[in-house]
Amino acid sequence: MAAGVSSVEHPATDHPELEALPHWPQETIAVLVTTDPAPHAIPVSWPVRAGDRRILLSLKFDRGSLARLRERPQVALLILGAGNVALCARGSAKVIAEEMPGAHDYVAVRLDVDVIDDHRQGAFAVAQGIQRTILDDSSELRALEHRVATLKSWADEEQN
Repeated sequence: MAAGVSSVEHPATDHPELEALPHWPQETIAVLVTTDPAPHAIPVSWPVRAGDRRILLSLKFDRGSLARLRERPQVALLILGAGNVALCARGSAKVIAEEMPGAHDYVAVRLDVDVIDDHRQGAFAVAQGIQRTILDDSSELRALEHRVATLKSWADEEQN
């Protein structure tokens, strides 16, 4: 059992739950799972923690996952990040901006988290999460940094 997790007895199929989202490194890559009704999973870059139970994401406007979450807003977001972050946030996703400032081919999505499954274990720790390397001339990295800065500013506004 990971440090800080209660030792409440759960059936073998249940996981401990967290009351609030932990903090994770900015460069974390998560996996977004949508349904149609079969599950579909895609990597998403740099999800933004926007409160104890809220996450903001940017998704390209032509993603199949975006169309699926519009039809079926119940999604799951798997986050494996440095610092032993291992969780699945389950909840309802909603588009909050059809075009992001300076990134008109991306939409902003808010995930309101209902359940946070804690997947940390006592036998091992997540030292690093999924890693990506930007292969172009860094314009994609600058664009991603701009989108994340926008999401962070929106998260700060919501919390104040």
